[in-house]
Amino acid sequence: MRLEKRAVGAPLDFEEAWWSENPDVPGGLVGVDEAGRGPLAGPVAAGAVAMDADAAHSLRAGALAGITDSKKLSEERREELFETLVRAPGVRWALGLATPREIDRLDILRATHLAMRRAVLALPGPAPAFAFVDGLPVVGLPCPHRAIVKGDAKSFLVAAASIVAKVSRDRIMRELDAEYPGYGFAVHKGYPTAAHLEALARLGVTAVHRRSFGPVRDVLNPPML
Repeated sequence: MRLEKRAVGAPLDFEEAWWSENPDVPGGLVGVDEAGRGPLAGPVAAGAVAMDADAAHSLRAGALAGITDSKKLSEERREELFETLVRAPGVRWALGLATPREIDRLDILRATHLAMRRAVLALPGPAPAFAFVDGLPVVGLPCPHRAIVKGDAKSFLVAAASIVAKVSRDRIMRELDAEYPGYGFAVHKGYPTAAHLEALARLGVTAVHRRSFGPVRDVLNPPML
């Protein structure tokens, strides 16, 4: 049996620096990340995860050891980490979504920022004082934040948020697969694979496709030859 090589976990360096400068700040620190910017179908999802320093150190050394960029982990491992994370004492987490229609209306970048804002606002408990966000700065986030390029591999809290976003979105796409059979959403999760493009051309556009994305737009309005 082939054993999965466990990825090295994301460090706590960014978090420790913030905690040392901001002890006992109400609301504390949150990590934020997204999943699903590239697919042709389904929502874009954002995860938000908050915890204090004691919980973070304990979980990183124990039940969440190896947590990192969700793309570097197998689906099975992501599911394991998600179930541990959302049940762990001291962890606050939330999911934010932007729908395909919102993506079409706003564009994918602004819709992603909307999903991140919704995730942070949905966190139970006090509003966070500060956020670490994967990638580039976010317009409209309801707290000050620092954007970290490749943050899901460099920040433990951002890595945790990436797990929430990715696993939650994958589950939504499996549900949509049952609602829209034939497209293969459970397999490719809406990404523009050859199988998805073939199904799109053969079966047409669904209510959960992003009509502003080129391959979908071309099915709706075939280019003139």
